[in-house]
Amino acid sequence: MTQSVVVQVGQCGNQIGCRFWDLALQEYARFNKTGLYDDAAGTFFHAADSRSGDGVYCVQDGTIRQLKARAVLLDTEEGVIGGIRRGPLRGLFDSTQILTGVSGAGNNWASGHLHYGVTYTDKIVDQVRRAAEDCDSLQSFFLLHSTGGGTGSGLGTKVLGLLKDEFPEACRIVVPVFPSAEDDDVVVSPYNSLLAARELTEHADCVALVGNRSLLDILNVGAKCHGAPAGVNLKRARKSPTGSERPFDAMNNIVADMLLDMTASARFEGSLNMDLSEIATNLVPFPRLHYLVPSVSPVVPSRGLDQLFGDAFAKGRQLIRADPKRGLHLACALMLRGDVRVSDLRRNIQRFKPLLRFAPWNPEGWKTSLCSAPPVDRSRSLLALANTTGVKSTFADLSARFANLYRKKAYLHHYLQVQGMEQSFFAEALSSLRSLIEEYRRLDADAAELTPAAARLNVAR
Repeated sequence: MTQSVVVQVGQCGNQIGCRFWDLALQEYARFNKTGLYDDAAGTFFHAADSRSGDGVYCVQDGTIRQLKARAVLLDTEEGVIGGIRRGPLRGLFDSTQILTGVSGAGNNWASGHLHYGVTYTDKIVDQVRRAAEDCDSLQSFFLLHSTGGGTGSGLGTKVLGLLKDEFPEACRIVVPVFPSAEDDDVVVSPYNSLLAARELTEHADCVALVGNRSLLDILNVGAKCHGAPAGVNLKRARKSPTGSERPFDAMNNIVADMLLDMTASARFEGSLNMDLSEIATNLVPFPRLHYLVPSVSPVVPSRGLDQLFGDAFAKGRQLIRADPKRGLHLACALMLRGDVRVSDLRRNIQRFKPLLRFAPWNPEGWKTSLCSAPPVDRSRSLLALANTTGVKSTFADLSARFANLYRKKAYLHHYLQVQGMEQSFFAEALSSLRSLIEEYRRLDADAAELTPAAARLNVAR
């Protein structure tokens, strides 16, 4: 049995984590009627001797014990974590798993990375080490954060670097939420996102990209199919772990579902299991090109099996804006749950082969898993994780937004006031991003030269 530790940083990271733990407990309750502590529970929970009255309990070796999340909760202010401490999930976390500040990072990457990150390094390492020592076989870390604000972008990427230094053998899977230009309420988010992107490129093993606007678009698709007007957040009939629905809960549900689907094979049995370490091994052919585009399906309930695949590869169903039929696929994982057979999987792979362009040196770049345990509220689900050059448009947009702000040196003094911050950090981060974009462009160009014209026309249709 292998285990993973979830590190939640900032308001966004902790809100997503809150939804993840709630839904993970629902799956645990559904598929474990006996309450015995088993391998499925042990992936993300450990059984502790503590016995508070508001916890979740299991039986281990004939003794009643309390379930505790394998998690570390970090923030530079107390708001969201304070709500978790008072909410229904409070029994999952001990004080040794939580670290908060008071004043916040002020939407400043430098403050989160260089001030709070340096000040709290020893405490963060100690908390993460405690969580790791509770694992018999630590396999991976999941880091949840946003890139628009100061805490998620700055402290979040500081933690990522610490994980690489302290636990170099454990896989680092990062889920960052990127803001969109359309509804970004943090004027300096291009600075924060660019500085964070360099750290993600240098220190992560896999990055499952998420965009705020993409999440809203997915919700709007679901709302329209239910007869609701566009712009309405479609909420599932799920009990909120805070006792009431918040505006971002429906968006966070999508990300939490992605995490549950990604880890289902590690938690439950299936005819084709995929170990978490296999994601990086099979989907990342080049160390820096470890950015994955997730697609979740179904967005709309009661979809047929073949439509499940069609939805996953339809434009606008990705958690980050990247048209799957335009980019070059370096590799793609299909992770299915529920009543799906191997023959169904193979048939649909053959169906989509002519529509998706794979790298000439990896024409059969599919990695698949089948988990027999379906999601709590659906009979089946599909998570596609595509390593595609289509992500370069996301990074190009970020580069353009940064340039518009940086050429005027707007708000720059707020960053340079932080001890240890230098203007060269921006130039180095921009150079790193442009180099990343160029690597994707070069792969596109090389593949175009090696692909016969007839095949390119077939894909274009």
